[in-house]
Formats: sequence, structure tokens, C-alpha cells
Amino acid sequence: METKEFEFKGMALNGFLMLFVVIVLPFVLGWCFYESIMLYDEGGMNGLATFLLVISIVMLIAELLFLCGFFMVEPNTARVTTWFGKYSGTFTRTGYHWINPFYSKTKVSLRARNLDAEPIKVNDKVGNPVMIGLVMVWKLRDTYKALFEVDSQTMASVEGAVGSNTKSLMRALENFVSVQSYAALRQVAGQYAYDDNDEDTHELTLRSGGDEINEQLEAKLNERLSMAGIEVVEARINYLAYAPEIAAVMLRRQQASAIITAREKIVEGAVSMVKMALDKLSTDGIVELDEDKKAAMVSNLLVVLCADESAQPVVNTGTLNQ
Repeated sequence: METKEFEFKGMALNGFLMLFVVIVLPFVLGWCFYESIMLYDEGGMNGLATFLLVISIVMLIAELLFLCGFFMVEPNTARVTTWFGKYSGTFTRTGYHWINPFYSKTKVSLRARNLDAEPIKVNDKVGNPVMIGLVMVWKLRDTYKALFEVDSQTMASVEGAVGSNTKSLMRALENFVSVQSYAALRQVAGQYAYDDNDEDTHELTLRSGGDEINEQLEAKLNERLSMAGIEVVEARINYLAYAPEIAAVMLRRQQASAIITAREKIVEGAVSMVKMALDKLSTDGIVELDEDKKAAMVSNLLVVLCADESAQPVVNTGTLNQ
């Protein structure tokens, strides 16, 4: 993914060192101000008293500015810096730091987030309405695109300056990811049929596609979300079913298909058993059967073997000639 993000290259000082300066500076400021007052009382507003007073005022202003330059960066977080509206880089070094307080610093999270999209109704390739949902893991890769190439403030669910509200910014990006994920899901689902309707076409379907469908979904999501600097770590279809209005009909079709398949297996087994019985009777010379008797025997055996219920045979106590 092409990135426009770069590391912050301005002056950054250790935060604890600057904290020491901020703590010591008021004492120096107080001493200078005190000395300027004492000199004024002794000889009026002379050059040294004026100088110490000016130094005191400058140190007071510096103290207030120094207090605005502190910030902390936690693991997998970053600060996007701007200098009066111009992007100045992304600060990613963890720890306690201090930079020029005139830099605007926006905190963003680089940690992985997940999205469990509610199932939506779409039409598959052949027009059948299906319910499909996905689960996705994503993270922010390009902070520049996330802040400056999508309208995060408009997408945020609450009003306010997104630049100073990390929670609002991440909520806006979550909304963006949600909308684009539904669009990608509709696009992928519309390219394939739910299943092959038991036809031996070897065509890829949503139900049988598995990893291949998930890979295509992940590629579509990355294509759509790259404009916001977001990378999809993993995306999978976690829910797939016919829409309620046709679910009952499709269930009956699947049941009928299963029954037909089972019947074919039963008939195939019954024919092989009848053939084996006839061959065994003929080979062992147990009984000689003419064609009519063989036909009757085959009919009776098939009825017994293929029947849904247990057979209730009638025992013939006479001879085969009767």
C-alpha cells in the first residue's frame, strides 16, 4: 500500500529533561523578579532592574509555552503533527517527549480492531436473495491518509473537532470501515451463486468457495480501504444462509436432493445384492429358475430391499410349480 506518511524530523527533547527545566524555571523567574524589585527600590528603574524584569516576563511566557509541549506516546499509538496546517510528520517513538508547543499533535491508535458486520440481504449471481455477514480485523497503516484524505469530521457520529478528539476520530474511521465493508461484501456476493444446485459444474460458489472467496473479499476490502490508510489483516465470511422468504423452499429442495441421492444408493446396493443372490443360486445349483421365476424373485427382492418399512414375507409352503 503506497503511503504518504513520514517520520517526524523536527526537534524532539526528552520529556523528563524538559520537566526538570519547567520545575526549576519558576525559581529562577522568582529570583529575577525579586532582584528587579529590590533594585527598583534602591535606585529606581535603572538598566539592570529593567533587564531583570524583562527576563522575568520572558521566562514567564516561556514557562507557559513549555507546559504545552509535553506529550506521551504509548506502544502502537502515534502523534500526527502539523505546523500551522502543514503536515510535519508522524511521531511514533514511544516514551515521554517534548516538542515545540506550536506543533499541533493529534493522537491516533495503530492497534488492531475488529468488525463483526451484521448479516445483510444481497442477491447472488443467479438472483437468489441470501443473508451474508463478515468478521474482519483491521488496523491503521497510514496516518496521513486517515486524517487528511477522508472527511473524518463529517463521518464522526458526534460533533466536534476530530483533530483534538482521538475517540471521535477512531469512531469516524470505524464508520468508514463499516460502510466500505458492506459495499465490498455486496460486490463479492453478487459475483457468485450461493451453491451449484447439485449440478456438477465445478463452478466456485459462496458455500463451497471457502478460502478463495475470503481471499477475494479481503482483496476488495483492502482496495476500498487503502484510500483511508487502513489495512485489512483478515476478513472472513462468518454467516451465509438463504433469505427467510426462500429459505423454506430451498430447504425442501435440499431435502428432496438428499432423498434422491439416498434412494440411488439404496437401489444400487439392492441390484448388486439381487445379482449376487441369483449368481449364488445358479453356481451352487441350489435351484433352477426359469426367466419368469427369476423376474418374480428379482421383483420381490427389490421390494424388500428398497422398502422404507420392514418387509412382512408370505411363506409359500407349496412347490415352486404352484
